[in-house]
Amino acid sequence: MSETNPRDALVVGGGVAGLTAATYLARAGLDTLVVNDGEPIVRRNAHLENVPGFPAGVNSRLFTDLLSEQADRNGADRLTGRVTDLDVLGDDDPLFRATVETDDGEDTVEASRVVAASWSDASYLEDTGVDLRAAGSKTYVDVDDLGRTAVPGIYAAGRLTEIYHQAVVAAGDAAETAITLVHDSGTAFYNDWVAPAGYFTDRGREVPPACEEIDADERESRERESREVMREFFAEPHDEPQRTHPSLVDDELGRLDE
Repeated sequence: MSETNPRDALVVGGGVAGLTAATYLARAGLDTLVVNDGEPIVRRNAHLENVPGFPAGVNSRLFTDLLSEQADRNGADRLTGRVTDLDVLGDDDPLFRATVETDDGEDTVEASRVVAASWSDASYLEDTGVDLRAAGSKTYVDVDDLGRTAVPGIYAAGRLTEIYHQAVVAAGDAAETAITLVHDSGTAFYNDWVAPAGYFTDRGREVPPACEEIDADERESRERESREVMREFFAEPHDEPQRTHPSLVDDELGRLDE
């Protein structure tokens, strides 16, 4: 089944970079779809110990579950499948059609802009005009300092752009790329801030685009929900087995028999 209405943004890849980009895009009000095939490579880590905000580290599978939950809560949609081809439909106004293989067959998705965050698959970009660079068995996407490729409307983020292979670096790169896309789309955007009541208005300023002011009751409500959600996620050990490199075990996801 194919989608009939073009999305504002299609994110290819549901790892750290893809889910971070999706969260920022959706929070800016863009109709965002994430297409992800398989498991993010970060889930192979035994324990993430260098991600800000987790002083004692965090289970890597739990970490990506949290990223998925955050993208969902902020309005991004997710589809399990593999993007096999991307067609450029528009010259003046960017428009793209992605062919997506799913368990139910083949879908097509159209979007005004695309973020490639699909480490380590860039094959679907080969006929788009995006500059690709082969390095042994890997292929990287050339981008400018803000994540734009040579094709207007196509962006790339994360390890696919040959940045350092660290989760927090991928997240930061994806956030910057997403904000660049938001600005390029003409969406009114200042900063993604939630400010206390009066922060702007008590100084005689209007609340800038993409910002909001919340009063004490709303702040307490959000803090309470935050604590409840985190307690739920951390209440029990993660129920999925540890992963390793798939070449080491007879399992496509690299699951260890522990």
